[in-house]
Amino acid sequence: MNAKQIHQFLNSLQGAELSQPFNKTTDVYKVMGKMYALIFIKDSTLGQSLCINLKCEPDEALALRATYNNVTSAYHMNKKHWNTVSVHQFGEQEIPDEHIISMMLESYRLVFKGLTKVKRTQCLLLK
Repeated sequence: MNAKQIHQFLNSLQGAELSQPFNKTTDVYKVMGKMYALIFIKDSTLGQSLCINLKCEPDEALALRATYNNVTSAYHMNKKHWNTVSVHQFGEQEIPDEHIISMMLESYRLVFKGLTKVKRTQCLLLK
C-alpha cells in the first residue's frame, strides 16, 4: 500500500476526521475526537519509512511484533495498546496489503467500541 491508498481507506471509515495537530508532516485520523491512526515518515541512516501507528489488543500487538520485523511498539504512545507499522521500510513492503487493511480496521473498531453510546450513535448518523 502507498500513502494515498492508506489515506483513502482511513478517510472512508464512518466519521473519519483528518487533522495535523503536531506538524504538517504527521497526519492523525480520529473518530469522534479519538485517534485511531497516526501516519508519519520516519527518517534513519538507511532511508525513509512510511509508518502508521495503530491501536491493537495487547496480545495481538505482541503477536504482530513477533511476526513482522516492520511492526514495533509505537513511538510516543502506549506500547501495550499501540504498534508502529512500517508500511514501506526503506522502499520495501514486508506486510501484505490485506493485513495492513485489517490492522487499520481493527484500530478503528477498537477506538469506536470505546466511545460512549451517544458518540457511537452520533457517528453512525454522519455522512
